Amino acid sequence: MGFVLLRREQNREAERAEDERRGQAARISAWVEAYRKPDGTRELAFHIHNASDMPIYEVELPMPDASSGDERDVEFIGMVPPGQTIRRPAPVAWLRSYVNPEPIEIEFLDSAGRRWTRNEQGSLASAVESRPDPL
Repeated sequence: MGFVLLRREQNREAERAEDERRGQAARISAWVEAYRKPDGTRELAFHIHNASDMPIYEVELPMPDASSGDERDVEFIGMVPPGQTIRRPAPVAWLRSYVNPEPIEIEFLDSAGRRWTRNEQGSLASAVESRPDPL
């Protein structure tokens, strides 16, 4: 019985450590949304929101490649300060198919130097875990 209790406590501790490790990354989101410019025209923009208390670094938005090659373009954002939302113009061509705000893929480093990725469905993963194995 003692071994079972010890194992449960170890599992709880491992879950707490994982929650702590993911804490900042869980507070990062990215989406694309249209807005009206002061002249009344619509523009599409990427929004990157950092709801954490620390900055995130090396923020990148991998862009789908229209030429269907393996290489993907990347929109490099850099740093996003704590508690802020950064807005950058999205490709004009995207405005033709835009309907509603929607999440986009994002990669970033948290303040502890761990690389994370969040996909278009909102799933968060360590970027190391989410990359395919090289052949």
